[in-house]
Amino acid sequence: MRIAFTVVVAVVLAVIPLVSSKSINGQLSTMAVYAVAILGLSIMMGYAGQVSLGQSAFLGFGAYIAAYGVNQNWPVPVIFLACLAIPALAGLLVALAAARLRGLALAMVTIALPIIGIPLAKRFSDFTGGSVGTTVSWMKVPDWAAGFLANDQWRYYVVFVIAGLLFVIGRNLVKGRIGRAFAILKENEAVAIAMGVSPYRYKVLAFTIASMFGGAAGFLYLVVYQYTSPETLSFHVSINMVASMVIGGSGSILGALLGGVYYQLVPVIAGQIDPSSTALISGAILLLVLFLVPGGIVSLPRRILQVSRHARRRIGRSATTQNPPDRALAPAATSPESTEKSERKRQGHDELP
Repeated sequence: MRIAFTVVVAVVLAVIPLVSSKSINGQLSTMAVYAVAILGLSIMMGYAGQVSLGQSAFLGFGAYIAAYGVNQNWPVPVIFLACLAIPALAGLLVALAAARLRGLALAMVTIALPIIGIPLAKRFSDFTGGSVGTTVSWMKVPDWAAGFLANDQWRYYVVFVIAGLLFVIGRNLVKGRIGRAFAILKENEAVAIAMGVSPYRYKVLAFTIASMFGGAAGFLYLVVYQYTSPETLSFHVSINMVASMVIGGSGSILGALLGGVYYQLVPVIAGQIDPSSTALISGAILLLVLFLVPGGIVSLPRRILQVSRHARRRIGRSATTQNPPDRALAPAATSPESTEKSERKRQGHDELP
């Protein structure tokens, strides 16, 4: 069933860009971009239990690396590998210094990344384009597909193929030995040490993996938008990604995908309802999910099943209380000894005058 469902979803995703408009293709591609970034965030926060509020810094860093590579006429595979390796290296350097921290101190370090990143992006204008940003023109449809695909359709396929491969890599990571070590680290560091899992090493690894996925998301971001600016690194982007991760389902591969859908879809719908109330609607949805479905949207079917089972049990207990079984009609089970005593007692009463 899982394989069949995956095949059906793949076919639908392959057909959608051929029958939809350019704007819908762009929105779907943006969902995939942020789903990849949220996947890296979920690996660090949901699976490893570490705090990160600076994922937007790595997304923007990856987008700037991709833009620089395009302007320098690098081959596309080289650009993609650079967007993976350089943010991962930057994340490694930050993690080596910050992994011994925990809680609020670690959160403050990650918050500093986008706060520092914006003035740095404006200062190094030769690399980033300054406050104006950088515009590129790349990832156009190749000549062999120009007859039946438009540029937006080709970019859609590129984004979804790369995002799909990254999700497969992420799933293999969390389902294997590394994922089991992350789960132990998340539950209790003392237990992790007792089981031979180094908390420091796996904290550094989690931060590095999250940074790598953020850089890959930056590459896909430039594919979709053909533009990047210091606003890509802004702190509110990180906060929105954390909220999307929680709403989709922290510590879940499918939850990261749902988080990407939420990140793009809900602001669009809220903007159509009332542009001035976008933040209010997003906050209300976050509160509802936290109170009603703490595990995120991905846990909604399980939550519904639990509620239905609880309701059936309550109904069954209520029916039993209101209509107790008529014990007078049921013959009592008696032993031979009790039957003999009853018979003797009856005979004794009969002999009395």
